[in-house]
Amino acid sequence: MRQDLTEIEDSVRHALDVTLRGCEELLPQPEWVGKLQRSQRTGQPLRIKLGLDPTAPDIHLGHTVVLNKMRQLQDLGHQVIFLIGDFTSTIGDPSGRNTTRPPLTPEQIKVNAETYYRQASLVLDPARTEIRYNSEWCDPLGARGMIGLASRYTVARMMERDDFTKRFKAGTPISVHEFLYPLMQGYDSVALKSDLELGGTDQKFNLLMGRHLQQEYGQEPQCILTMPLLVGLDGVEKMSKSKGNYIGISEPANAMFAKLLSISDDLMWTYFTLLSFRSEAEIAALKAEVEAGRNPKDAKVMLAKEITARFHGAAAADGAEQDFQNRSKGGIPDDIPEIALSGAPLGIGALLKQANLVASSSEGLRMVEQGGVRIDGAVVSDKGLKVEAGTFVVQVGKRKFAKVTLG
Repeated sequence: MRQDLTEIEDSVRHALDVTLRGCEELLPQPEWVGKLQRSQRTGQPLRIKLGLDPTAPDIHLGHTVVLNKMRQLQDLGHQVIFLIGDFTSTIGDPSGRNTTRPPLTPEQIKVNAETYYRQASLVLDPARTEIRYNSEWCDPLGARGMIGLASRYTVARMMERDDFTKRFKAGTPISVHEFLYPLMQGYDSVALKSDLELGGTDQKFNLLMGRHLQQEYGQEPQCILTMPLLVGLDGVEKMSKSKGNYIGISEPANAMFAKLLSISDDLMWTYFTLLSFRSEAEIAALKAEVEAGRNPKDAKVMLAKEITARFHGAAAADGAEQDFQNRSKGGIPDDIPEIALSGAPLGIGALLKQANLVASSSEGLRMVEQGGVRIDGAVVSDKGLKVEAGTFVVQVGKRKFAKVTLG
């Protein structure tokens, strides 16, 4: 019996280590340990929930931070539930907003949801993933059920939420329907009887709502796990399409590889922790080698190849690396300048001049004609190209590079 108990405790300790890797908060940790112990004793998998509202058709690497954690817990044998918020999308999540978020149409939600799941399946194991839509239980609630749900929480507690408080003090309108969003997200946990819910740090209020409502409905409350918001290519703001500092998981392999090589050496280690499937021991050993004198670019190439292979396959990752080497005799130089420009969209000739890659806009256009200009590894052939906001690596000829952030 002692041996069995030792095996259980070792397994629980390992599961806790996996849970805590890279996380911001695990609340309450003792309760999660208790759930893990019970699962080990009974052989009953825990139910782990991640809800995503399909507010945009594509997923970027920032979204995969929580998906990676789901996959790690899935590999421990637990039941992961990928919840698509087709109902809550019609309300609009107010998290982090200083204005009312416009709701989506059912048609937009359907298209985005299909794309979301297809892309999420590149991280999760589809055969072991439970797919649910919260319209299953939200639509049948009806007006009477919605009123009953609303009675489970007070306005005073709702106004403790940071974004609501700031908007109220600033005199910015708050629509009554926005109060329904955290209630409906919390009710998802009741419907799914979840043991753990994951989310970004900006979702903490909504995740805690799930705990509260489960207790209100007589259930054992879920634990919550928040993950950091991934910093984007600019090294400052969280990864976001609206900020143009993102890496989409459906981007071409060469572009993904080049963008990953453009991140700073310091940021690289955060990406390893949050995005890589390498063990923490492997990452620590690699970091020690770099600190001892190994070229940090070697580590960055390993990271870029791993992530590119995850979404495009090993052959495409190898091809992206070879293409990069062929174009620049070893890739991006270590001392690549970082330049911030404004005025998006900006003509390609003007961008090259302002980035100090050519002497004049006309020279830049000549280089485009000659096939000597690349953005994130892709040849620019259109002299009339207007470059949109974003962060990208621009190359002119074989030796001129710049990491440009265009706003």
